[in-house]
Amino acid sequence: MEAQTINPENIIEKWIWYALILTYPFYVIGAVYIVAPVLGWMLILYWAYNLWLPEPMRIKSFQLEIPAIAWLWIAGMVVMEVALIAGHVDFQLGLPAIIKSSIGWAKGWALLAVFVMVGATLPVRPELIYRACCIICLHTLILIPIFVGAYYIGLPGKIFVSPLKAIGGPGPEFFEFQLYGINPESQGPRWRFFTPWAPAAGLLANFYLVFALQEREKFWRWCGIVGSIAMVLMCQSRAGLVAMLFVSPAVYFVSRLNNPVLWMTGGVGMAGVGVAFTNLLELADITVTEFKQARAGSSRVRAALARIAIQRWRDEAPVWGHGVVERGPHLVEYMPIGSHHSWYGLLFVKGAVGFVALFLPMAVTLVALFIQAQRCVTSRAGLACMLILIMFSFGENLEILAYLFWPALVIIGAAFRNDIVEKSFDSKKI
Repeated sequence: MEAQTINPENIIEKWIWYALILTYPFYVIGAVYIVAPVLGWMLILYWAYNLWLPEPMRIKSFQLEIPAIAWLWIAGMVVMEVALIAGHVDFQLGLPAIIKSSIGWAKGWALLAVFVMVGATLPVRPELIYRACCIICLHTLILIPIFVGAYYIGLPGKIFVSPLKAIGGPGPEFFEFQLYGINPESQGPRWRFFTPWAPAAGLLANFYLVFALQEREKFWRWCGIVGSIAMVLMCQSRAGLVAMLFVSPAVYFVSRLNNPVLWMTGGVGMAGVGVAFTNLLELADITVTEFKQARAGSSRVRAALARIAIQRWRDEAPVWGHGVVERGPHLVEYMPIGSHHSWYGLLFVKGAVGFVALFLPMAVTLVALFIQAQRCVTSRAGLACMLILIMFSFGENLEILAYLFWPALVIIGAAFRNDIVEKSFDSKKI
């Protein structure tokens, strides 16, 4: 597909296209955190608007039927809101706190269902998202000399905090314009680009690599590949680097299980692994140890946050959770309890109910994408996105970063749209 052929074809694609390619301008004014929730709910309202129009007046390729996977995500995120309210009631936090937290839910957990439904029901071409994210990578490559130069010539890292922070968000870092940051352990530079913290840039870099591998035009594909690799190296995210090395090769193999050549080569490979199993086990143990020691302080804080979250969830609020995050003690540098981990965070804030409300949609979607990936290229991209989300759920709070990785949710949803599922795809991609 030639570069000039990727243009928005309808109002929905225009909204998505400009929301993506204007990421850095939005970052400068501190609006990245605001754009995604506004876009997501606008698209849902547009879907509802088309629902009530006579069929001849509806947008082309509008899908009335909501796939079962999208319903599962909707149900799971509604249960999140129920758990939120129940936790607030249990701990008598009051109506104002319920309203404030519900607004946070609409800008966080709800977006997981919103953008999956957008991809599953509205006419958005995956190719458009792939190209737009490659353009973001090109912008990143253009700006990297400025980001690096700012550190070495002694410019301040944080330029300003946008007045848009008055709208409300998880913290001021979501509205900062920052040229570079400082790694607290090495005291060296570390870049987070347009994300609130560096590991979040590693998360996005992995999605962008997946999208770049799907891009058909060579120039944009290489912009995406080089840009995403540069992002993950400069943000110094351990999880980001591991995911980048693991996900795409894994998807390549698991999406070709019906290929006899793969089984034959895999059999030979497994025999080799069996011979070297002891050495591989030792190598894995050394790698895990070095991974933790790379940032020993961070690993220690994460482990302590996990222990506190589990103990307090089990002893104080096992079913519905505490309703809100709480500031941790000095032991964890006063970081919120349950942060840096989606599952511990869910147990602490929304209890076992919230845990199940995320686990079921993710598990069912993973299995469904695994099955569809044997014949559908979009499902392979969706499977890669799902694996990345699962890997990062053990080091990040997904709901806080949904405003950044929403294109991946759209791709996951698109993998279940009828017109895409029914098509025959070129199996050479990814």
